[in-house]
Amino acid sequence: MRIFVRVKPSSKKENVEKLDETHYTVAVHEPPLEGKANKAVERALAEYFDISRSSVEIVSGLTSKIKVVEIVI
Repeated sequence: MRIFVRVKPSSKKENVEKLDETHYTVAVHEPPLEGKANKAVERALAEYFDISRSSVEIVSGLTSKIKVVEIVI
């Protein structure tokens, strides 16, 4: 399953918000430096979908706030 994610790095509160079937907003504490926010997004989505972190992969948008994420369920 592919989803589109808008990331809000350096947020005070971490959360995952579902906008529709394929669009989500993910807020994470980590800053967008050295891939820290990307790892936090993968972790947050894995917790949200209750799957392992290795089942979540960012396939596009590594340096962008809008990402395409592949989730293997």
